[in-house]
Amino acid sequence: MNHSEVSGMFKCRVVDNQVVGPAAYYLSFERPFEFEAGQVISLTLDEQIPPRLYSIASGVDDPALSILFDVKPDGLLTPQLAKLQKGDWLFVSPPYGSFIGSSEPAVWVATGTGVAPFISMARSGLGIGKLLVQGARAMDGFYFSDYFFDYEGLEYVRCLSSGAAAGIYEGRLTSYLSGSTSIPLNEKYYLCGNPLMVNEVRDLLISKGVPFENILSEIFF
Repeated sequence: MNHSEVSGMFKCRVVDNQVVGPAAYYLSFERPFEFEAGQVISLTLDEQIPPRLYSIASGVDDPALSILFDVKPDGLLTPQLAKLQKGDWLFVSPPYGSFIGSSEPAVWVATGTGVAPFISMARSGLGIGKLLVQGARAMDGFYFSDYFFDYEGLEYVRCLSSGAAAGIYEGRLTSYLSGSTSIPLNEKYYLCGNPLMVNEVRDLLISKGVPFENILSEIFF
């Protein structure tokens, strides 16, 4: 692997790489900068691989930076990220983005690794007074569910789109939100996940009377 410098990026050493799902990883590495919860970074391993965008999934006071990703078998980057071990190197851009969390009451909506910015927000002390609605196809797709369950002051709803389990809404999160009679109109909605979910939820919220400017979104491909 080429460890020469990548222009405009920080060279960081891997601290840990945890398996958190069948093909999902929580990768942590040295932290070279400050950031705001909800921001993103670009990441690569060398000059030959185009950088990919990832939400930061660690708290603003955590000693390391972390991302949450799932492996795309035909991808250039994620299969190699999955193989990284402590002491390996990667390259990280400065943080950017406007999907920024706040201490105000809000609704967080996530599918898949789209829960990453909400991990960052919660770990940064912004989880109190929030509702997190997390959707997954299978039980092992509810990343960091134990952490969110134990978070005092955070309301947590899981929506399982295939199958059923005790204490979990059976169906897609769009169905849960559609059937909800308690959609607050004056709170911010943060949507993060695949484009189809984000678009569907945005349209659904607008149809229920949520102002467009109250809806913030981040797309995960």
